[in-house]
Amino acid sequence: MRALYRGRKEHDQSPVLRYAAMAVTCPRCGWQGEQAQYCARCGATLEAAAAAPGSVFSRPAAPSAPYATAPVVASYAPRVEASARPAGFWIRFVAYIIDGFFLLVVQAVLWGVGWMSVGGGGWRAVGAATHLFNWLIGAVYFIAFHYRWGQTFGKMLMQIRVVRMDGGPLTLGQSTGRYFATYLSAIILSIGFIMAGLRRDKRALHDLLAGTRVERL
Repeated sequence: MRALYRGRKEHDQSPVLRYAAMAVTCPRCGWQGEQAQYCARCGATLEAAAAAPGSVFSRPAAPSAPYATAPVVASYAPRVEASARPAGFWIRFVAYIIDGFFLLVVQAVLWGVGWMSVGGGGWRAVGAATHLFNWLIGAVYFIAFHYRWGQTFGKMLMQIRVVRMDGGPLTLGQSTGRYFATYLSAIILSIGFIMAGLRRDKRALHDLLAGTRVERL
């Protein structure tokens, strides 16, 4: 009985031993299969692996560099900050009316000082100088205030401000260009201003040209 059991055990193990004798492990990708000259998966030469003892039950080799997985590096495109509360047409219109009233008071004071300094006979010269100062004071007012604070007095009262598209303060060039672009918005029947009430981002024509936007605080 013992001899019969021994013979049966050897008979049961013979297929495994026969497979072990014929099996080979690819040194490149770890594929295991019957003895062959080339790996069926990656095409590597298997002759050296077949000659090496104990290669059947050895740990599969790590993938070579061409098959290694490169580390995934997350990359994010720079995001342009968008205003959650853009200032629309009417709130900007009210701010402009306040600015106009403020400039009117300043110009009236300057006109009165000029008229009193030259006397009643010099009203023509005072009028001509007033027209020049009207434009000059308005230009300096809007350009300087938007450049320094992003707000005029009217915008301060209405809690709105002018910023770049990324939310930063205006450069002097942007502030100057935006002011002169308002003339273009006015020349085309004020359509450039009305665009602030029609567009989703509430940007007027001069905002589009200067790369700016107006937001609520």
